[in-house]
Amino acid sequence: MSRTRRTEADRDPELVHRLSRRNMLGVAAGATAAALLGAAAPATAATEATAAPHGGHGHGRPVLPPGRLGIQLYSLRDKVSTLGFAPVFAELRKYGYDEVEYAGYEQGSAGPISLAQLKRLTRDHGLRPIGSHVGYYSTDPAAYTFAQNLDRVLDDAAALGLPHIGTASGPWRYGSTVDGWKRCAEEFNRFGAAARKRGMKFYQHNHSEEFSFASDRPDVRLYDVLLAETDPDLVHLEMDVFWAYVGQYRYSVRPDGAPAPFDPLDYVLAQPHRYPLFHVKDGDRDDSAVPYGYRMTDVGDGDIDYRRFISAVDRTRHGRHAHHWQTERDNPVDSLGFARRSSAHLHSLREKGR
Repeated sequence: MSRTRRTEADRDPELVHRLSRRNMLGVAAGATAAALLGAAAPATAATEATAAPHGGHGHGRPVLPPGRLGIQLYSLRDKVSTLGFAPVFAELRKYGYDEVEYAGYEQGSAGPISLAQLKRLTRDHGLRPIGSHVGYYSTDPAAYTFAQNLDRVLDDAAALGLPHIGTASGPWRYGSTVDGWKRCAEEFNRFGAAARKRGMKFYQHNHSEEFSFASDRPDVRLYDVLLAETDPDLVHLEMDVFWAYVGQYRYSVRPDGAPAPFDPLDYVLAQPHRYPLFHVKDGDRDDSAVPYGYRMTDVGDGDIDYRRFISAVDRTRHGRHAHHWQTERDNPVDSLGFARRSSAHLHSLREKGR
């Protein structure tokens, strides 16, 4: 697997991810957009997939369901802020993307964009807006979060026509005890009920710490509390596959030293209807990458077996029609290159024995 020189972000990517996911998207006037994309404009995903060395996985049915590949726009925040949405969306269609997941709706330095404009730009480029990340709570009563301004958050999601609206914040508002997570679950149920009335699904996106153990019950995994205490008809999950495998690395032993192994895929297979969305993020397995055990990479350059993972989800009831796969890399050096290569790899995967 590939290895790259570590940056500050790579040393603690989860911290960077949590601290920098604010104020993500907007629009920039793009007189220089063509020049900046210019000669770097790559071939389509289909062309690269044919030539890619990892494309030789057989000639059977594609693992990736048609029309279900998206990207979390946080990965492209540098290009959105400098080029604007339209050139970025045009590139994504060339790479074979079908959907986008927002991480906010403005880029402050580039000036505001209306929700109507954003919706139109997305659809005019043949992309479907599939969801967005919004903060869970804040101490500021005016904050744009579910807890402080639920109606406003849902109004905006409805204006964009989003089928899903969620948060990348963990249920830590009341601490790391079982009762604390039960209180968060109650709030998530309330958000989910309000979203459902609007025809949307509320979801929570995990990082690795959700798989840790309750501070007052070291035999209880907190993610299990979240699943047990939230209504499956109201609260859905977006599994970030990379962070789930980091969680497996970090939390397969309880604080008392007792083994507590788990496979992230098993959570999905047990309740596939709860996981409409996935973040497809890859990493090199590396014990020296303390404390995470993986170094983030482009999809296809790491050790997470996405042929196995997506194929298994495909085989669940309505599996090829019930899930959406969003590529993401928190801090790519070349964000458009990441988007292109990740799409090419996923389109190249074929099921075994077909």
